[in-house]
Amino acid sequence: MVGWTRGPVTLLGVAAAGFLTWLATRVSDGSNGRYWAAEGLLAAAGLTMAVSQLIGGWTKWGRPRLSPNVLLFAVLPAFVAGGWVIVAGQPVPSWTQRHVLSWSNDIHVRGLVNDLRTMLPVLGFGLGLVFGLSFDTRGPLREPPLPPELPPEPAPQEEAQEPSEAPTEAAAEPDLTP
Repeated sequence: MVGWTRGPVTLLGVAAAGFLTWLATRVSDGSNGRYWAAEGLLAAAGLTMAVSQLIGGWTKWGRPRLSPNVLLFAVLPAFVAGGWVIVAGQPVPSWTQRHVLSWSNDIHVRGLVNDLRTMLPVLGFGLGLVFGLSFDTRGPLREPPLPPELPPEPAPQEEAQEPSEAPTEAAAEPDLTP
C-alpha cells in the first residue's frame, strides 16, 4: 500500500461501514437470529472504521499487534456492559433476556438498561470500534546504533625481560623428595 494515505483509506472505511450499516437495516425483521445478524453487521462496521485507521496510518510499517492492556481495561468492560444491554434488547423474549432483565432489576440498573436499549445500533457499532482500537502497529525492530568506530590502538610492544640475577625462592631451596 505504498503511497496510500490516511484520507483515501478512511474514505474506503466509511464506504464499507456505510454498506454494512445499510445491510444491517435489510437483515433485521424482528426475530432474534436476524437481530443478532444485524448487531454483528453493525459491529463489523465499527471494526471496519478502526481497521481503516490502522491501515491508513501505516506509517510505522509494522505488523498489527493486539494491545493486552486495551483489551483488558477497555474492550472487556465494554463488551460486558454493551453485551448486557444488547442481550436485554432482543425483540423476542428468551431465557437469557429474562435473566439479564431480572439481574438488571436486582442490581438497580434496569432503568439505565431500558434507556440504552433505544440505542442498540450505536452499541453494536461501538463495540466493533472499541475492539478495532485495541490493535496498533509497531514499527520494525531496529538494532541500536553502533558507537562510532575508533581507530585501532597500537598494540603495546612487549619489552624483552632480562633474566633476573637473583634466584627465586623455589630455585634456592634444595629438592628433598625421594
